Amino acid sequence: MKIVYSDPKTGKSGQIEVKEEGTALFLNRRLGEIVDGAAIGMSGYKFRISGGSDTSGFPMDKSIQGYLKAKALRVIANSGSRKGIFRRTTVRGNTISADTMQVNLVVTEYGEKPLEYAEKKKE
Repeated sequence: MKIVYSDPKTGKSGQIEVKEEGTALFLNRRLGEIVDGAAIGMSGYKFRISGGSDTSGFPMDKSIQGYLKAKALRVIANSGSRKGIFRRTTVRGNTISADTMQVNLVVTEYGEKPLEYAEKKKE
C-alpha cells in the first residue's frame, strides 16, 4: 500500500511504501479520521485521512458508506455552458479495505523531526 502525505504549510508532499504489517493500522478506517504517524515511522505527527484509491484506480468517496464500488451521480460544472450537466461515475466507498492501493494523508499535528519530501530532479 502506498501512503501519500502532504504538508499544508509548505505545500509539499511525500510518498511511503508500507508493507503488509503496516497496513493493519489503516484497515477499516474512514475518510476524515485521525491516524497516529508512529505506525509509519513519523513519530509525533498526526495525519487526517483525506482520500485514496483502489487497485483499479477508482477514487474513494466520503458520501458512499462501506467498502464497495458504487455508481455516483456527479456534477460536471457549476457554471458556464456545461452548468447543470451530471455524469454517473464509479467510486469506492469511504472505508479503507484490503483492495485499497493508495491512501492520502494530510498533516494535522507536527512532530519534532521535519518530514522528508521527494525532490524533483532537474535534467
